[in-house]
Amino acid sequence: MEILLVDDDRHSREAVAWFLREQEHAVTECDNAEQALAKWKLADYPLVLSDIQMPGMSGIELAQAITEQPDSWRTDVVLFTGYGDMKTAVAALRAGAYDYLLKPVDAQELAVIAQRVSEHQSLLRENKELTENFDAQLQSATKNTEQELTRMRKLVAATVIGNVGVFSASMQHVADLAQRFHTDRALPVLIQGETGTGKEVVARIVHYGSNLKSSSGPLIEINCAAIPQNLFETELFGYEGGSFSGSSSRGQKGKLDAAAGGTLFLDEVAEMPPEMQAKLLRVLESKEYYRVGGLKKIKTDVRIVCATNVDLEKKMEEGSFRRDLYYRLKIGHIVIPSLRERREEIVPLAEMFLQEFTQTKRKRFVSISYQAGQLLKQYNWPGNVRELRNAMEWAVFMYDDAELQPCHLEKIVQECAATSVVGKSADSTKQKQVVLPLPDGGLSIKEYNDLIIQAVLDAHKGNQTATAKYLDMSLRALCYRLDQMRQRNSGKTEE
Repeated sequence: MEILLVDDDRHSREAVAWFLREQEHAVTECDNAEQALAKWKLADYPLVLSDIQMPGMSGIELAQAITEQPDSWRTDVVLFTGYGDMKTAVAALRAGAYDYLLKPVDAQELAVIAQRVSEHQSLLRENKELTENFDAQLQSATKNTEQELTRMRKLVAATVIGNVGVFSASMQHVADLAQRFHTDRALPVLIQGETGTGKEVVARIVHYGSNLKSSSGPLIEINCAAIPQNLFETELFGYEGGSFSGSSSRGQKGKLDAAAGGTLFLDEVAEMPPEMQAKLLRVLESKEYYRVGGLKKIKTDVRIVCATNVDLEKKMEEGSFRRDLYYRLKIGHIVIPSLRERREEIVPLAEMFLQEFTQTKRKRFVSISYQAGQLLKQYNWPGNVRELRNAMEWAVFMYDDAELQPCHLEKIVQECAATSVVGKSADSTKQKQVVLPLPDGGLSIKEYNDLIIQAVLDAHKGNQTATAKYLDMSLRALCYRLDQMRQRNSGKTEE
């Protein structure tokens, strides 16, 4: 901090200046008030430290002269004197002094008052800057927010709404429903579907819609399974200051506050604690809530969208989900079919994901071969769209070719084989059967043999001795074949 120090006593002035410089302040020294006032008009000094009793202009007169200047707010004047009577103190404060000290100056008191002035001036300057530039900063912030919101809407529309789930009549129906629910914010929406079907994507369609120019407000997401039960209420509703031990004295707003004017997305809503289900129902019905420890009822304008991958009707029968909440949420109901129920989408989705990862990983893939497409369509995809996307990412990471082939999908083949290994008991002897998917377009015998060996090896959890025995070949021959397979795969990766 820049400090202007005024004292006609050279020894006292130099001692104070030395101490302040040790505290990392910049100090300008003057031996009279007239000189100090002239310097003050030419530079910015947040703190002026001045003796009161000096020849010519006194410290009190200096304080009055500074106070009369238009920009006096940028300086706090602290006076010190060797005459510590009440009359002198009152005169100093009336002259506009921030504070005063007694000589000899106590180092600790001087350090404290310098810190106080520094904080006071920082607040004054920040407040003045905000006041003078409020309109400009508000316009800038508003413009930046609008640009970011537009960018996010375009991103959602281009990469999520426009591409995922528009390859079948069933998903077109889902998208149309979500768009229709977008137009009425008063309706709660319940989205049901298996893990990986795209419930979050549909929730974003409900929130953003397709009109990029409309104001959708914030989208706030809560994963109900990820929040401890004892923190759920404060996370959702917020709390008033001092409402419980360890809480902030200023309180804290909850997710409902953050989502005001927009959408609150409750993912995995079936995991919500029973007592919170009743409070959520009250919010849905009355559009009001209380913060934890609060007495004031708060009005809210929030669209509630919930998602779950479990059977809520079964949860109701078990008593873990409220029946009245279920029927209240089900006013806007969207059911997303699993990927195995819309197999016509598998190849188009795979091609979209293949192109996405080909670009990001700078590979050469252009298309999916017929045989690979048949293999993809035969798999049941328990992880749905998310699993399909992960499979394409893995294939692009491992290989680099112009066309995706069945040999690039060995993980899918392995999964098919693992689910097809059936244990049968006959005469107390267990038999294992390995069944592989058979693409309509055919496979080379070498590729199919490789797939069989890999599937049997996986079925035996990597046990090469058991695999060799199952395939009726020597362990040495199996090791040779595995080495040949590794070399072929390595060669394809390098290409």
